[in-house]
Amino acid sequence: MELDQTDLAIVRELQGDGRLTYETLAQRVGLSRPAARMRVQRLQESGAVRVVAIVHPAVRALTASAHLAIDTHGPAGEVARRVAELPQAPFVTLTSGRRAIMAELRTAGFGELERTIEHIRGLAGVRAVDPLVATRHVKDPYLLTDEPTVGVLDGTDERILAELEEDGRLPFAELAGRVGLSAGATRTRTLRLLDGGVAKVVALVRPDMLGMGYLCGFSLRVSGRAAEVAETVAGFARVAFLSTCLGRAEAVGTITAESLDAVRATLEEIRGLGAVREVESWLHLELVKERYDLRPHAV
Repeated sequence: MELDQTDLAIVRELQGDGRLTYETLAQRVGLSRPAARMRVQRLQESGAVRVVAIVHPAVRALTASAHLAIDTHGPAGEVARRVAELPQAPFVTLTSGRRAIMAELRTAGFGELERTIEHIRGLAGVRAVDPLVATRHVKDPYLLTDEPTVGVLDGTDERILAELEEDGRLPFAELAGRVGLSAGATRTRTLRLLDGGVAKVVALVRPDMLGMGYLCGFSLRVSGRAAEVAETVAGFARVAFLSTCLGRAEAVGTITAESLDAVRATLEEIRGLGAVREVESWLHLELVKERYDLRPHAV
């Protein structure tokens, strides 16, 4: 499916707030309300865009995360699919570079993180696993960085979140029917959860649909304070994700760009920083999994 400029404008608005009303969305992109509604529905039905709620990791007690570089014996595709089956792995790709697979893990504590990494090491076809344990997510389009201000959630709150994790644009009336409340009470509860930082509703879209079809991962070794370098790198327009970490590098990130020349230019910009001692990079060749509706699971 090819997106025109109006489609792209709609997607960018929904990436910022996936529950924008059709009226507000229409005003921002210069359409009538029915036309905006039709465009959004077409984008969702085509599979080009998924609008979902992403719950703050602290709400799910997912307090540990890591980025894994995985080497394989032989072809990597089947190994990547096995890793993607793990509920602790929201993001898995096949890549170029020294390692065939890159994966992100989010777990309920470091004990589960260690067990999950050991499980992956034991999968058939895995030659080696090289983890970078995240210490701080500096930039993440899908992660709420501030702590939630809402206290303990009850069963109704959890049902609302579960429904929005499947369809972030469910109308309040339909959501009310599914959770057993009035539309007004459902609206109040939902806004309390979203405004309180428990979750946010965003549009998940393949970067190539936005004309940003080149994804390049990178890790950095730095001199001095990693936090200062990370803040600088996170400010680069094409750096979509950045985390400080422990392991073979002090930071790991992702460049989303419109061309290989743009990838190269961004890597050169990073290399030009005086505190950066070493840059390792790889291209993400195939997105195997991207889902963020995570909950704690035993390994």
